[in-house]
Amino acid sequence: MIFCNPIFSQKLDPKGRDFFKPDHIIKSEITNKDYLIHMSFPKNYSIQDSITYPVLYVLDGKSTFGYFESSYIDSEKIEDVILVGISHKVNGMKSKINRFNDYTAYRDTITDKRIEKKFDVEKGTIKTGGAVKFLECLKKEIVPFIEEHYKTNSDRGISGHSLGGLFTAYCFLNSDNYFTRFGINSPSFQLNEEIFLEPAIFKFINYKTWNIEPTKVFISTGENESPMMVSNMIKFSLNLKKSNYENIDMNWKIYRNESHTSVIPFSLNGTLTNLYGKE
Repeated sequence: MIFCNPIFSQKLDPKGRDFFKPDHIIKSEITNKDYLIHMSFPKNYSIQDSITYPVLYVLDGKSTFGYFESSYIDSEKIEDVILVGISHKVNGMKSKINRFNDYTAYRDTITDKRIEKKFDVEKGTIKTGGAVKFLECLKKEIVPFIEEHYKTNSDRGISGHSLGGLFTAYCFLNSDNYFTRFGINSPSFQLNEEIFLEPAIFKFINYKTWNIEPTKVFISTGENESPMMVSNMIKFSLNLKKSNYENIDMNWKIYRNESHTSVIPFSLNGTLTNLYGKE
């Protein structure tokens, strides 16, 4: 206890914080963007003991943090875990621009032009393909900040919805064991389909082994989402399931009668119960 107390006395105490305001704002030198951090802690979290906790990093945290401690989350069925919501500080169109950049793995000029037309913005506004830099930002700036200031351990997970689901799938496919739990929800596989989804399925079919640490994966979508989003999610999930990789515990679910927006709290709860469910 003499050894532990000085260590944990340097950690931040979440008591007295305003849940509806961001806990931190992190300015990234890697992506040149500002990120809001919203956090949720286990009920018994205390800086007075030596207990450490796994962390689930949730993309688009500004729009999902309201569900972190809501009735949608069945906390009795999940292990103690710290939730860290990550989102862009900017709002409106600027947030959309940042999401298309940070959450897409490859530059896709056809998608760029289509999205610019959809949002009626000038040419050159949308630039996909920034996932490499954003993943570097997570590993070198955001996650180290959380691990320095809070009682975490090396058990890290990541979860996202829509474009965030695409980025989470990118992290999973390029797994280096930094994250070992993945919530891939309503993934936008229709973006970069030929250069991301098809090679992923090819890997699942043709590679009989995958040398990674024990990993948990949950994949979901809403029944009433676009037919392409649902069918791509099914293809990805079925082929991953059939691969039967020894070190991957994988489950998937289609939420009945749910749309792209209404499914968010259900998929977050599904992510938590599948990735952190009590034995």
